[in-house]
Amino acid sequence: MTIAEFEIDHVIARKHNGSDSFENLAWTCFRCNAHKGTDLASVDPQSGKIATLFNPRKNKWHQHSELKKGVVHGFTPKARATIALLRMNEQEYVNSRREYFELHPDEM
Repeated sequence: MTIAEFEIDHVIARKHNGSDSFENLAWTCFRCNAHKGTDLASVDPQSGKIATLFNPRKNKWHQHSELKKGVVHGFTPKARATIALLRMNEQEYVNSRREYFELHPDEM
């Protein structure tokens, strides 16, 4: 089950000289991509400082965050800024993750 449609995103937008190469493309849900837009950075809600966004082609998500009971928790400014900007912990997403892992506990 999914609550989102997916599309290809430019990690670094064309307007910031991002290329169309595979290394600069990522699979993303429409809502997250709409929140990201062409942004390269956002505010870390913990420190209040600007942090670059998580780059799925260069960063390993498990080194920056963890998933507990459907909620994504960021360890680093990069993760916290990305989670906040993309609104990854809106209740609809948390509920969907919880339901998914109830049905697929071996994937947790």
